[in-house]
Amino acid sequence: MKVIIINGPNLNLLGKREPTIYGNQTFESYLETLKSEFSDVTIDYYQSNVEGELIDKIHEVGFSYDAIIMNAGGYTHTSVALSDAISSVETPCVEVHISEPVARESFRHISLIAAKCKGSISGFGLESYRLGLLSVPGDQ
Repeated sequence: MKVIIINGPNLNLLGKREPTIYGNQTFESYLETLKSEFSDVTIDYYQSNVEGELIDKIHEVGFSYDAIIMNAGGYTHTSVALSDAISSVETPCVEVHISEPVARESFRHISLIAAKCKGSISGFGLESYRLGLLSVPGDQ
């Protein structure tokens, strides 16, 4: 099984950015934990702060991977283009968020990508990614 985790804007700053919301752990160190736990799954990782680069990556992997785990960051609430990219590919996508968007500012309450995703997982910190991986059908 081959899965890619795609992180959007500002998630490259995990471990430094707003630790009261996002915690103190870097994503790279957490990724090593995931790879160890899901050793039978090939987990690739991509992060960009640029909307078009995220779309390009979805197009690149969207017909050859078994699943996309996507935290679109702030683009979740603004990007029709990301939503269209997700619906344009065959690979199922699971939306994840570290925090709980509906517990935050009102503009974060609407996800433009959720309807195009297999499901959404939020509010469990970095463990949202593990839960996303568990939701992918396969041999884990």
